[in-house]
Amino acid sequence: MSSTALTLTSLLTTHWVTYSVTASTGTTFSKRLGLHESCSSVADPACRPFPSEDDCRDDKTFCSLWRTSGFLLSFATIVELATLVSFLVVLGGGKFKREGGWKLIGGLLFADAVVEFASMGIVAWLFDHDSQFVVPGWNLDYSFYLCAFSAAVSVLMVAVLAASAYVLPPEDDYEYLEDPLDS
Repeated sequence: MSSTALTLTSLLTTHWVTYSVTASTGTTFSKRLGLHESCSSVADPACRPFPSEDDCRDDKTFCSLWRTSGFLLSFATIVELATLVSFLVVLGGGKFKREGGWKLIGGLLFADAVVEFASMGIVAWLFDHDSQFVVPGWNLDYSFYLCAFSAAVSVLMVAVLAASAYVLPPEDDYEYLEDPLDS
């Protein structure tokens, strides 16, 4: 499922919030924040766990919210994997599972979208309100937008499933054709 791939990519990359500035010497300094890791062009090693205890010493609210966002997106990934398994069970099941299974799959997809939007909302709120992002040069990056697109795809899938359940005709049993040679 494309939504799962988008969510995993946004979760595993360090491009949620980025900072880039070019010094008067022409050297570019950059810092990338992911939900679980931070990378810097001048640090050694370049990437480290984020937020660390040093990051949380002065601002415990930021760390709690950032970690909550990372947890929510990890949870959304689990919900998406459960949705994939449910989809396979419903698709491989009989008529009864196919007719009623869309409700379970739709519910899981909707829950996934809510959790992803909550995770994004936390990061967006921190980006707008935390003092470390006041310095010009910070931007929301592609991991944030991948997450937004993933949640939107989940909502779209819920709408398509619900529409197909009500618009498409019910699945009937097979009707046998008469054998013209048996007349």
